[in-house]
Amino acid sequence: MATAPPQPIRDFSSEFYFIASRSGGAGGQNVNKVSSKVALRFHVDSSRLLTEEEKSLVKEKLAGFISQEGFLIVVSQEERSQLLNKERCVKKFYGLLKKAFARPKPRRATQPSAAVKRKRLEEKKREGEKKATRGGSGTKLSTNFDE
Repeated sequence: MATAPPQPIRDFSSEFYFIASRSGGAGGQNVNKVSSKVALRFHVDSSRLLTEEEKSLVKEKLAGFISQEGFLIVVSQEERSQLLNKERCVKKFYGLLKKAFARPKPRRATQPSAAVKRKRLEEKKREGEKKATRGGSGTKLSTNFDE
């Protein structure tokens, strides 16, 4: 089965909405003054660059990143600079799309090798012998309930 050639990366930047807000965590007074946290918002349904098939793939595989309004939201607040966080968001966005569009490699069924079969049978035989040598009172429980 031949797989389709990979799609060239498209420029979605015209469809991005960026929202900056104050970031939490380390950073001293800078955290309280500067809006360095960036959220990239991308509306999946109104995208002109995605096909209907790609839109459904994105909605299915990236459902955890999509809001009730249909926006794919990617957030970055690792850096102290808004610009660096914006770049990280874009990089994460393209990484998520690449992951969503990746087709899993089909699994090929394989047979166990002769050595593996032989080893399994030897192990079964050993376990059976171990159980056979266990001591018992010599009396068997009756399975006949009519007695």
